[in-house]
Amino acid sequence: QVQLVESGGGLVPPGGSLRLSCAASGLIFRLANMAWYRQAPGKQREWVGGINMFDATTYADSVKGRFTISRDNAANTAYLQMNSLKPEDTAVYYCFAQPFGGTYWGQGTQVTVSS
Repeated sequence: QVQLVESGGGLVPPGGSLRLSCAASGLIFRLANMAWYRQAPGKQREWVGGINMFDATTYADSVKGRFTISRDNAANTAYLQMNSLKPEDTAVYYCFAQPFGGTYWGQGTQVTVSS
């Protein structure tokens, strides 16, 4: 079955950086569109950005210029590089995969931006 496993979350001070990874299995990764979402306490889950199977990326306005999404098809892994982090970026970050015929979520990884 399809599995998405996020890693790389943690506590970082404002202005810091983190890189999240999403290791995928059980799907043809190179043919899957990938995305990152986040959910802060008391708020709805929101789209952060995505990368399609052609490596084209799109981002939410709130993270544009600070976050970068990439993928390594040989490693079946997607990445979210987060720079210039702000307290409002604090959330659980989820990996999302959309191969042909389905959609899948990871379990999430906590990112906390605080001094």
